[in-house]
Amino acid sequence: MSGLPSVEIIEEGMREGMQIESADITVEAKIRLLDALSATGLRTIQVGSFVSPRWVPQMEHIDRVVEGFTPVPGVRYTALALNQKGAERRAQHVPPLSPQEATARTTIHLCDVFVQRNTARTQADEIAAVPRTVEAALARGVREAVVAVNAAWGSNWLGRFTQEQRNEMIGLQMHAWQRAGLTPRTVWLGDPMSWNTPGAVDDQIRAIRRDWPEVRTVHLHLHDGRGSALTSAYMALRALGSEHTLVLDSSIGGMGGCPYCGNGRATKMIPTEDLVDLLESEGVDTGIDLARLIEAAHVAEEVVGHPLHGKVSKAGPRPTGDALYAMDMPLVETEEQAQHFRLGPSTYAGCPSPWRSPITSTARDDAERAWINGSSGPQDAGHEDES
Repeated sequence: MSGLPSVEIIEEGMREGMQIESADITVEAKIRLLDALSATGLRTIQVGSFVSPRWVPQMEHIDRVVEGFTPVPGVRYTALALNQKGAERRAQHVPPLSPQEATARTTIHLCDVFVQRNTARTQADEIAAVPRTVEAALARGVREAVVAVNAAWGSNWLGRFTQEQRNEMIGLQMHAWQRAGLTPRTVWLGDPMSWNTPGAVDDQIRAIRRDWPEVRTVHLHLHDGRGSALTSAYMALRALGSEHTLVLDSSIGGMGGCPYCGNGRATKMIPTEDLVDLLESEGVDTGIDLARLIEAAHVAEEVVGHPLHGKVSKAGPRPTGDALYAMDMPLVETEEQAQHFRLGPSTYAGCPSPWRSPITSTARDDAERAWINGSSGPQDAGHEDES
């Protein structure tokens, strides 16, 4: 097996997350969260969308959010715009928003119902628009193209879609671009209704490598309403090689959802902190400060006013070195008490401590010496739990 691909993470909590949260969240609270995300080492952050507040009231004050946050050098800030008016509004905020990349994209939804509910178009409309999009892009001098298939794995109204259906729509768009003299290097696959499964994602990535070897970037937008998105992303990581780039959309705390798919906030996204923890554990250097990202996840919960879906922000990353837990710490039962990994032992003050004598371990001494000497030491030393 070839080496792992490069991985890029796009943080979408400020857009994908906020669009399904309360419209009463203040501009100041949104700026607080955006600034917290900016301090984590994330390289790309989507700050919101320039859309009609009639349909997305949560984005009514996006201009004020963009005007009020503190940009961090080296971070690419993007925003969604669905029409010319939105694009013009977005352009007024460059900088701090980053200039639009000189790429063009064609998109076809496999679910004809979803695209009608979401954009008031049909799949037939999208297919018919492909040649016009290609022609207009080439007239602008675009030399990079993206082929996109949305609702790629299934529909809450039409059921599961097959690999043959996905390949047909990828191929239709590929051929349109290639006939015009441009070969797309990126395939984007979206899953707004949470139908992804690890095996189907793995099979699809391998099919892309086989049938379109010129593709170098796979971009996945996976929703997590049924709990498989992080595993599916991991399968994509293993299915690509070192010559590829895997782009993964995620959201702080996993917040997100789609009002058009029938699941609302339950649709969720991959929690960014869980994704970074997994990637780093698998040897992928994300360049992101996980501790700061966890703090941003707690800021996000304060901003939206309810618990979010991330796991690592609740249990903490796997402790190593001087972050290993105290062996004779008391019994810990609640999530609040478990926050000792970031807030210190005061979180479990007063918890019962039944140990009659101090707990010690020579294995712990060996692990600490190994950590000091710069090696990983024994891994996955387990214990029996009689609870």
